[in-house]
Formats: sequence, structure tokens, C-alpha cells
Amino acid sequence: MKQVEAGNRTVPPQHTGSKHNTEYAITCPTVEACIQRFNIAKERLLEVNHWHQLGGSLSANFTLTDRQGRVLYHKAEEGDHIRIDLPGPGSKNGNGYDWVEIEKIEDRSTRSGNCAYVALRVRPSGNPRQLQGKVAHFYDPEATSSFVIERVGNSIKASVYGRNEKPNEQPDDLLDKVRNWMVALTAAVGFSKPQWKALVKGLLK
Repeated sequence: MKQVEAGNRTVPPQHTGSKHNTEYAITCPTVEACIQRFNIAKERLLEVNHWHQLGGSLSANFTLTDRQGRVLYHKAEEGDHIRIDLPGPGSKNGNGYDWVEIEKIEDRSTRSGNCAYVALRVRPSGNPRQLQGKVAHFYDPEATSSFVIERVGNSIKASVYGRNEKPNEQPDDLLDKVRNWMVALTAAVGFSKPQWKALVKGLLK
């Protein structure tokens, strides 16, 4: 399936660390059915608080919050944060969680209506409950994760693109540094792949 050209701008270029692509595509019997499926998938993408239900039993728990770390129940917006509860020890800087900020959301279609995409990009951030500014995530702030849903005709694809993924070495706490290296390493060798695969399939099911 050919990507919508404008959608490529959502995913930053890879220039350091590791990267990954996780994709899942389906073909619908008609364009009308595909448009309907795309709209459902878009709603699911923006309902961050339900991602863990799509990702299955091995998924982390994702919670949408505002800039002060208070839980939100609306659809994701630029500037919101996502609190991530991973299995195992959490980040001390993050009060037990990893944190990212939603820095970009795109929702576009071509004039012909034959192509459409929606994309959400996140970047590691500080803990919004604290003012110290240290990034509270196992990746450093150059890393991004881009969640993209694209439709071309009667085909639709959901994807997660990780770029510039390196361990976060900002924490002063030695245990946090060790923890970040361990989590980043396991993610780099593919242990996060099943979660993202379950999520992209869940978006389109």
C-alpha cells in the first residue's frame, strides 16, 4: 500500500540510535466500508485511555493527562501528556511512570477524497507533576513515536514508527539510569514489538 505523501512528514528522519516500524494493513470490500473503518480507527487512536484494551494483556497502561498531570477523558490534543505504566520498576523521576508529550496531531485527506490519514506523534517529556525539567522516560528526548493511520482507496494501514531511540541518561539517580538502559535495550531488541503489533491490529479490528 502506498503511503499518503504528506503523512511522511509526521515521522522524523532517523539519525541516531535505533528505530522500528510496526505496520498492519487490511483491504475492505468497498471504498465506503474502508472510509467507515478509517473513521472508527481514528476515534480509537485519539482515545488514548483505551489503548491498553486494544493492546491486550501484555500492553502497558496509557493515561491521557494535562500539563499538570491531571487525568483527562477527552480525545487527545496537542500539548497533552501520556502517562505510561510499564510492567516492572518505574521511573523515579516520573513517580513510577514514563511520560511523553503529544507534540503533533495531523488529520488530513486529499481533495479527491481517495486518500486520508491521521497521525499522532509523541516525544519523551518531563513529569508534569514536577518542575525540575528532567525527562521521565527510558528514551532521551530525541526519540519519537509516531502513530499513523492511512487510507488509500479501499485499503487501510495502521503503523507505529519509532525513531532516534536512545537510553535516557539525564537522571541523577543511578538506579533510574540503569533501569532506562535495561528497558531501552529490551525495546531495541524487539520486546516491545508484540505490544505495538497488538495495538495496530486493535486499531483496525
